[in-house]
Amino acid sequence: MTTATQRENNWTIPNLLTVLRILLTPGIVMAFADRRFDIAWMLFAVAGLTDALDGTLARILKQRSNFGAMLDPLADKILLDTSFICLALQDWIPTSLAVLVVSRDVFIVGGLALLQYSGVDVQRGIKPVWFSKCATLAQILLVLLIMVEHSLAVAFPGLRLLLVAAVAALTLVSGVYYVHLGFRMAPHNGSHQP
Repeated sequence: MTTATQRENNWTIPNLLTVLRILLTPGIVMAFADRRFDIAWMLFAVAGLTDALDGTLARILKQRSNFGAMLDPLADKILLDTSFICLALQDWIPTSLAVLVVSRDVFIVGGLALLQYSGVDVQRGIKPVWFSKCATLAQILLVLLIMVEHSLAVAFPGLRLLLVAAVAALTLVSGVYYVHLGFRMAPHNGSHQP
């Protein structure tokens, strides 16, 4: 009974919005592959909107859950990493920037899995920090800007350069922070295991 109730509680409106963000990612890739950049950026904008809404609704409706806390950052990583790979394949962003963004996320997800496997309560020990949230926002804005530029045949080189620099700096800083935090939380050989 308890398990069934918990399973039902996972399918809240915020969590459904997060799942929608994941489901929109293949549509963005297909639109991008067909060079329908107008459709690609509109789908990406909808996905970005779900990112803003799910957290807000979870607070307003008091529907926060452990499932949502794990799914939300995973949905962000799937959407953004896929988008950065698509943009790099078109030479619209530096390949090194895409490698930085994707590598940071691989290290974070892999590190969290290792910590969880080692018995560390990662949900209690790791909370999003402001510069990590700023990195995600800058990544979303950069992808949107580039898609809009190519679908509407306009150019904002100054803004694009600023966003590339912001994404690189914030992604690097947040990546170093989480790796450092992960090493601090990792159980050491001599430490007592419960």
